[in-house]
Amino acid sequence: MSQPPLRAESLKGTANFIALGAGLGLAPKAPGTFGTLLGIPFLFLMPQNLVAYAVVVLLLFALGVWCCDVCAKNLGVHDHPGIVWDEVVGYLITMAAVPQTFLWVVAGFAVFRLFDILKPWPISWVDRNVHGGLGIMLDDVLAGVLAFVVMQVAVYLI
Repeated sequence: MSQPPLRAESLKGTANFIALGAGLGLAPKAPGTFGTLLGIPFLFLMPQNLVAYAVVVLLLFALGVWCCDVCAKNLGVHDHPGIVWDEVVGYLITMAAVPQTFLWVVAGFAVFRLFDILKPWPISWVDRNVHGGLGIMLDDVLAGVLAFVVMQVAVYLI
C-alpha cells in the first residue's frame, strides 16, 4: 500500500520532528534505513554502563510511543514509513553490549535491518495486531531483540 509522500512541513511540531528522525524519514527511498542511520550517533552517545544504557533505551522507547502516536495521527496514516524513531530505538537495542567498532556497528546495522524488513514471527504478528504508538514502536523493539541475540552470539563466537 502506497503512503502519501512527506514534505518538509511534516516536520512541524516536536513529536513529528522526533518521529520523522529530524527529517531522515522524509527520504523518498528506504526511509527506515536512513532512520536507522540516526541510531549510530545515538549509539556513541549512550552510557557504557549496561544498566544506564537500558534505562536510556527505556526512556527513548517511552518517548517513541508518544511521538510516533502523535505523528501518525497528524499524518493520518498508521505507521507511515517516514516514522523512523522506532528504528533508532530498535538499533540501540541491537547494539547493547556490542563493541563499538566500525565492523560491529555495520554488522549490527545490517542484522537489525534484516529483521526489520523481513519481519519474522512474532514481529509480523505485532506489526499487524498492535496499533498506535505502542504498535509502531513494538515491532522494531522485537526486531532489535532478535538482532541483539544474533549479535551476542556473534560477539561470543568471535
